[in-house]
Amino acid sequence: MQNTIEFFKYQGTGNDFVMIDNRDLQFPKERDLIEKLCDRRFGIGGDGLILLENDDNSDFKMVYYNSDGNESTMCGNGGRCIVAFAHFLDIFEDKTTFEAIDGVHEAEIKNGIVKLKMSDVNSIKNINENFELNTGSPHFVQFVNDVENFEVYKNGNEIRNSATYKNEGINVNFVEEISPEEIFVRTYERGVEDETYSCGTGVTASALVFLTDKNQKEVQVKVLGGNLKVYAEQDGNSFKNIWLEGPAKQVFKGKISL
Repeated sequence: MQNTIEFFKYQGTGNDFVMIDNRDLQFPKERDLIEKLCDRRFGIGGDGLILLENDDNSDFKMVYYNSDGNESTMCGNGGRCIVAFAHFLDIFEDKTTFEAIDGVHEAEIKNGIVKLKMSDVNSIKNINENFELNTGSPHFVQFVNDVENFEVYKNGNEIRNSATYKNEGINVNFVEEISPEEIFVRTYERGVEDETYSCGTGVTASALVFLTDKNQKEVQVKVLGGNLKVYAEQDGNSFKNIWLEGPAKQVFKGKISL
């Protein structure tokens, strides 16, 4: 095993990730190690850890782990951050395609803003005026009043650990309509088991529910860590051409003992 490894820290609207160039496949994919590296007191600190690896059919591959050390489903902000990382590594110029756990994604970067194409969404399930859908990861969406003062951890934890979702887990989004063009989203994330400053797939899920049956194709999204934008086209009961757009920045880099 290597004694030390080089890492980079990236954040996308406050959703932060430990990023490692693993094209040589030398990183030991051990749950306890990944959990330690994501620990904010005993490691680097992050909502997740992402490995950039080679891929035969696209520019690179994204391998994503939650901060609990387990490999997880698609992470939208992580996807935007790995695009910024790959751009930093000179893997592509302005447009790219990469492989993730939910398939191939297109992306582009300009002036630090990353636009990421998300997977199509074939259905949105209505559950007692709440909603359930999969945007690469499973999400529960609930519209509330005064989301800024809403008890996100308490209510999100209860829904995530309810009998319906306890085994597989689900991400829980609380959404407030600010205007016809803007929503405010706060998310409790499974795997992190806490509220994060932003969740890309959660923002996408919330935006699609908001855009359902509306005569518009985009919405601004406020999150605790900044602002994002979602574009999408409704096609019957499904959505296609879904894009998530926002900033992704390198915060620092370093080396850490394993």
